Amino acid sequence: MGGLSSERDVSLRSGRGVLAALRGRGYDAVAIDWNRGSSLPYLLDAAGVDVVWNALHGTLGEDGHVQGLLACMGIPGTGSGVLASALAMDKVAAKRIFDQAGVPTPRWHLAADATERVETFPCVVKPSCEGSSVGVTIVRDPVGLPDAVARAAACHGVPFVEAFVDGAEVCVGILDGEVLGDVEVVPADGFYDYAAKYARGDTTYRVPAPLAARVRERVHAAARAAWTAIGGRAHGRVDLRVTPDGEPLVLEVNTLPGMTETSLLPKIAAAAGLDYATLCERILLSAA
Repeated sequence: MGGLSSERDVSLRSGRGVLAALRGRGYDAVAIDWNRGSSLPYLLDAAGVDVVWNALHGTLGEDGHVQGLLACMGIPGTGSGVLASALAMDKVAAKRIFDQAGVPTPRWHLAADATERVETFPCVVKPSCEGSSVGVTIVRDPVGLPDAVARAAACHGVPFVEAFVDGAEVCVGILDGEVLGDVEVVPADGFYDYAAKYARGDTTYRVPAPLAARVRERVHAAARAAWTAIGGRAHGRVDLRVTPDGEPLVLEVNTLPGMTETSLLPKIAAAAGLDYATLCERILLSAA
């Protein structure tokens, strides 16, 4: 837990929750806080671990690097493998996979020539390799576009522009490679940013999402298609926008979703009859 990314604090919160849950189930669990200046291979070797419950988020923890390290060390770990982790973390790479596989996703293009190509506002500017909405801006008019691109460029990955989809924000939980359920996220100010996710506490969560049966079927099918396209395994979360006429559009795939007290996968699991500790144990037992 912890790690070196901009999501370090969230990872520490996820890790503390998982640690307590596993110890409560009788596992000999230890917390490994990977921080700047420490050697993760040394920490893993010194702890003598049999399996890693990976609660890292973001760059270097979620993007295939740690997954590759564990494979080289011969240590089983939770979550997806190297390739799926790398594809999901790089939103531009994932978009290309979605386009090729026919997964519905909002129109997008790289931001290098954004001033010439963006014709419709609002639009969304994102860095390609961040999570938790870090560096994301909803741009309402052309004046704000250069600053938004510069903000995204200061983060990991390349900045890209995505068409803004006016609709419900729905997240689908994945467990053991199957759809577990869904939740609609309704932020107080209309944008589910980092503060809305982890700081303010004014976001409304509707579990399950209030969707018509036919729309829910389409949402789950789109989420499953996105998960399959990037090669995900075990547990994860797929984030979508659902238009007023019921069309689901996949925004991104998360191969190591948050496990904090406000995180979405635990909420979805609870609605499906799985308490937090059971969810943590199910994820542990899926380690490969």
